[in-house]
Amino acid sequence: MKIVVQRVKSAEVRVEEELTAEIGKGFLLLVGVEKGDSVQTSAEMARKISALRIFDDSFGKMNLDIRQVSGEILSVPQFTLLANIGKGNRPGFDNAALPENAKNLWQKFDQKLIENGIKVFEGIFASHMHVSLVNDGPVTFVIDSREILT
Repeated sequence: MKIVVQRVKSAEVRVEEELTAEIGKGFLLLVGVEKGDSVQTSAEMARKISALRIFDDSFGKMNLDIRQVSGEILSVPQFTLLANIGKGNRPGFDNAALPENAKNLWQKFDQKLIENGIKVFEGIFASHMHVSLVNDGPVTFVIDSREILT
């Protein structure tokens, strides 16, 4: 899995101009599921993100996790994170999991976040979405399961 974590003041998803999900303070997650990812991958990535201390404490130091600030998560599936753009000018998506597997693992990932005590809202799988956010910082991280599970 590859996940872009953006600390936000707010974020929302619209599909065909209809608001489908929105959050206040928290994380906007862009979630890519790769071939070879598993339920264990989803669970470990959820554990990592739940414990990620990137909110400021009273001294202005990144020291608090999302639960400590009563933050929310907007989880958006995004297979384009797994694009191979090394050759040519057209991206290839051979590394992305098949849609049915990707959806299942993305939903299991979100469920683990919920089990970890976080309010989670979702984009719509396989839909053309308009995602808006107010990045807080800006603070943005890319988490790759191949780096944390080895």
